[in-house]
Amino acid sequence: MLFIPSPFFNLSNRISRGVRKLATMSLTSHSSTFLLPNLPTDDGPSLTYALVILNQSLPKFTPLLWKHAKVHICADGGANRVFDELPGMFPHEEASEIRKRYKPYAIKGDMDSIRTDVLDYYRGLGTKIIDESQDQDTTDLNKCVTYIRDSLNPEHPNLCILVTGALGGRFDHEMGNINVICCFPSMRIILLSDDSLIQLLPSKHHHKIHIQSSVEGPHCGLIPIGMVAGRTSTTGLQWNLDNTEMRFGGLVSTSNIVKENIVTVQSDSDLLWTISIKKD
Repeated sequence: MLFIPSPFFNLSNRISRGVRKLATMSLTSHSSTFLLPNLPTDDGPSLTYALVILNQSLPKFTPLLWKHAKVHICADGGANRVFDELPGMFPHEEASEIRKRYKPYAIKGDMDSIRTDVLDYYRGLGTKIIDESQDQDTTDLNKCVTYIRDSLNPEHPNLCILVTGALGGRFDHEMGNINVICCFPSMRIILLSDDSLIQLLPSKHHHKIHIQSSVEGPHCGLIPIGMVAGRTSTTGLQWNLDNTEMRFGGLVSTSNIVKENIVTVQSDSDLLWTISIKKD
């Protein structure tokens, strides 16, 4: 007797396999403690932060990120921002002292945006200058993440890269920066502006997001990226998802609201998590 599987049988098999896959995923925790004045010491394995500064206006909390980071890298014209804008965040101190205190470890990129006077200044302070002008196929952020991955990741397995200047300005630049975090799904990379942050939630993990309500929220969103998110479930939001499909041209979870101290997310596709950053 010939057995011909019905469409319902095939659909049931696919759902069953998807449920088994979700059940075996590992749990990954996230927390924006880097926005707090002091990093907690009793919050599990500590992360090592690297700071990448792009060529957009510096967020007001840049000195805080600098303090938490172990290494500081400017992507090309990001060095102009450090040179020009950081002294203004310390109006009662000499600009020359601030520039010496906030000296980047390296400047990397295709060097089409950094001013000559800024390049010469930091070279004189001993900053490593890495000219990648021969590579026009990757963005300056991609170049910096690759450098951090290759030079720091083996030494610091719990590495998290914080990126300022990644949001705002030209839309194609923003999309290029989002593409970078999708190119490195196994690395923790957080894109930051004064208003919000974005990070990738890879589908191979369940995600537990500890909300730092004193500095972030309540507005948030979950955005499918690159493909349809067939089944996404959440807890801790005003409008939770329950095995919900999300796609562009259909439902996308924007303008959601954090309601609990912990938000959980699981999905069969990679998602972008975004949350607002509170003003002082």
